[in-house]
Amino acid sequence: MTANAMPRGFPLQHATFNHVWAALLLEELYRLGMRDIVLAPGSRSSPLTMAASEHAGLRCHCHFDERGLAFMALGLARGSGRPVAVITTSGTAVANLYPAVVEAKLMGVPLVVLSADRPIELLDNGSNQAIDQRDIFARHTVVHHDLPPPGPELSAAFLLSTIDQSIDQQQRTPGPVHFNCRYREPLYPGHQREDASDYLAPLGSWLASSVPWSQWVSSTQAPVFSTEWADFSCQRGVIVAGCIDDPHQAQQVVTLSRRLGWPLLADLQSQIRFDRQNVIHFDLALHDPHFVEELERADVLLQFGGRLISKRLTQFIARHSWQDVWLVDSRPQRLDPDYSVKRRFVCPPEAVVAALEPENNHERETGTGAERTPWHQLNQCQQRISDIVNQRCNTFSELGICHRLLQQAAGQLFVGNSMPARLMNMLGTYRTAPLRVFTNRGASGIDGLIATAYGASATSDQPTTLIVGDISALHDLNSLALLKQAVQPLVVIILNNDGGSIFHMLPVPKEGELLEHYFRQPHGLNFEYVAQMFGLAYAAPGSLESFDAAYARALESGVTLIEINVPHQQVADDLVALAATLGRLDNHED
Repeated sequence: MTANAMPRGFPLQHATFNHVWAALLLEELYRLGMRDIVLAPGSRSSPLTMAASEHAGLRCHCHFDERGLAFMALGLARGSGRPVAVITTSGTAVANLYPAVVEAKLMGVPLVVLSADRPIELLDNGSNQAIDQRDIFARHTVVHHDLPPPGPELSAAFLLSTIDQSIDQQQRTPGPVHFNCRYREPLYPGHQREDASDYLAPLGSWLASSVPWSQWVSSTQAPVFSTEWADFSCQRGVIVAGCIDDPHQAQQVVTLSRRLGWPLLADLQSQIRFDRQNVIHFDLALHDPHFVEELERADVLLQFGGRLISKRLTQFIARHSWQDVWLVDSRPQRLDPDYSVKRRFVCPPEAVVAALEPENNHERETGTGAERTPWHQLNQCQQRISDIVNQRCNTFSELGICHRLLQQAAGQLFVGNSMPARLMNMLGTYRTAPLRVFTNRGASGIDGLIATAYGASATSDQPTTLIVGDISALHDLNSLALLKQAVQPLVVIILNNDGGSIFHMLPVPKEGELLEHYFRQPHGLNFEYVAQMFGLAYAAPGSLESFDAAYARALESGVTLIEINVPHQQVADDLVALAATLGRLDNHED
């Protein structure tokens, strides 16, 4: 990983004309805010690779596995809030980016895919490593351009303005952008460098400036509220917080919840899950008929962010007869799986809270006592649930580890899909220390989680912890090679229950071999020698106390893999018992 100061002036001498265009492309992306590039080795992408390595303002991150590479870029973009470029060679290397591109589209993450390609005359004739890459990601990008091979007959302004327009569109509709870059040979430097002075001369002042070629200006207006908010806010309401990446924006939701006196149900991904304003165990509390009955008193729902982890909460929202439902999210996606949203605000939470502040103080202060009375029954249910959770999670188990980790995690926490996301969304306690939480819940895949967590870790000066299941870890095993580059402590916790134990929680038929052979697929593997192969410290605690000690050591320095070996049936049995204790048996999760 390298990074230096911004160079003075755009260079006029380049290895080949391909390198001129590659340098122009990366320089314009830099001026538009990009600082990180991830690269995999390849020949056809050499002009892009060389231009990236020579640009003093860009940090270059390398990985030999394109699938992990793209997920690393995803983590870098999520952690930094900036666009990140992915450079690959042609052929199936590009196809390996597909899962991360899908996730980026669904989560609104600004990736910029720079795929090298053969010129059109080398397609469909048996040329090596040549596939049709035009629009390869189909509807999973927000912008796609199949760039022609570089040549002096095409103006540099054409390339720069294409980039500017594409990134502006990406800012309006966040997601991945794809530039398919066709290069004819030569791809490598020859005996004489290309003098591009005459070709670049029409760019004029751009050559010595630091601003983009063309600047697009978007008008963003705060939402306007009038009588709608007065009618909405005087009813009994509930606030739900889904996926919110920005901790500052998330705190605005807490402020509004306090001001209105409405209960807050904050998802693990909301950055406010551990705030005392949140009903922290609402997912489990929805097993409790008394809690559900109290929550059903609400008439209106105000939701910030989508993609809720809790199926029970999603089902409650779907079946309840709301008078009105408002949804606020800066990503222009529907995010309304049950089609109940009546007003959709495409803006950050801060914009809504700010719009309410100046003109609605009097209305809020004069609300009736019945409307502002705290929901005491919810608080009583919450305390009861918390006591049960603390009792049930005091043994060495997946529940016990997840509950303990949520109390001890520091810095950043990346939570894998399948069972870890569900367990971590149920458990834990209130915290005073901040904890930034990441998930890949766009497509909720189990691929690329190690690489994404590493990418997120590279954006922070705090330790990062990843908790994943064993199948997820096996899916992204190559990305363990990235972890030796980590600067801050990085802890990988693998819950090894020998296969896809989530299928115990699904209504898969249990007769014969169907569940075990075709769904759970036990593998009988452990990760001790994997850690040794990739040069990672390793621990396999057998009790909560030894886990506490191993985790505390891991947070001090380096990279540590902590393997939690548990019986495959245990987590299903524990959840069924917990649900029964809470008053309702519901063992159907997906």
